[in-house]
Amino acid sequence: MKNNIAVIAGTFDPVTVGHMDIVRRAASLFDTIYVGIFDNAKKATMFDSYVRVSAMKKACEGLTNVKVECATDTTLADFAKSHGASAIVKGIRNGTDADYEISLSQINAEISGIETVMLAASPALSFISSTFVREMIKYGKPYEKYIPDGVDALLKQH
Repeated sequence: MKNNIAVIAGTFDPVTVGHMDIVRRAASLFDTIYVGIFDNAKKATMFDSYVRVSAMKKACEGLTNVKVECATDTTLADFAKSHGASAIVKGIRNGTDADYEISLSQINAEISGIETVMLAASPALSFISSTFVREMIKYGKPYEKYIPDGVDALLKQH
């Protein structure tokens, strides 16, 4: 590997314990992790980028080799290149995620030359998604156990 820097990208709307499992595992594999908070043209977000960045920073407290940045004005390939990344890390929960991420990994490799490393979700967390958490929030159902400690208060403010 040329260097030991990786990027983890997502909308993180909101950040979940599943996301954090991937961030922690990636942080144990790479010297530096940049978490990029992106927008997705196919998704209407519940929380604005400021809240999503703040929530991810809160969730990453104590992970000294993880840096969180807003990346809503760039592409993943450009973000990764600008940070000197040798890898993009993606979490996959199932075959549908894998199919989607493989296509994106091929595009990102073509554009940037940066490879994608895919980490399988921990089985106990594989059903958790931001969509699921947003639905729980929308319908007033308990969602706190699906998001990292300390993030709930921030989400409730917004």
